[in-house]
Amino acid sequence: MFKSGLMIAAMVAGLSSTAMAEGPDKGIERVTSPLGVEEVDQRLRGALEERGLTLVAVVDHTANARSVDLELPATRTFIFGNPKVGTPFMQCQGSVALDLPQKMVLREADGAIYLEWNSPRYLAERHGLEACGLPLEKVAAVLNELAREAAGEGNQ
Repeated sequence: MFKSGLMIAAMVAGLSSTAMAEGPDKGIERVTSPLGVEEVDQRLRGALEERGLTLVAVVDHTANARSVDLELPATRTFIFGNPKVGTPFMQCQGSVALDLPQKMVLREADGAIYLEWNSPRYLAERHGLEACGLPLEKVAAVLNELAREAAGEGNQ
């Protein structure tokens, strides 16, 4: 029962991310890659490891859809983080645990490969973290670097 509940929660999270990405100015950052899903997947795993970030889980939404006889283009959610960075966010405002650890979605849509993630500035606004003196710009830069490296920008 726990496994099926986790799969449902993961599928809902993936659908929410996808739907929000379509709307303007919803705090979602995006990088497009000319590479295939498998190569971007491996590059993202490598980039996380290089930076000492813990990969908590990868949710394969496509496989989950297939398990109930539905179809979904390649869609994976990478859940990762660093407790030294995330804990101060949660100490500032516990509700940010809804959005941490960090997530990055790798998905195929409209003939393109996308990496998408929540902007730390959006999370700060959503959870009222502005007065906490958190390293939002540093976190934003790391997420941007991860996505660009995984997407193959400048490293092919």
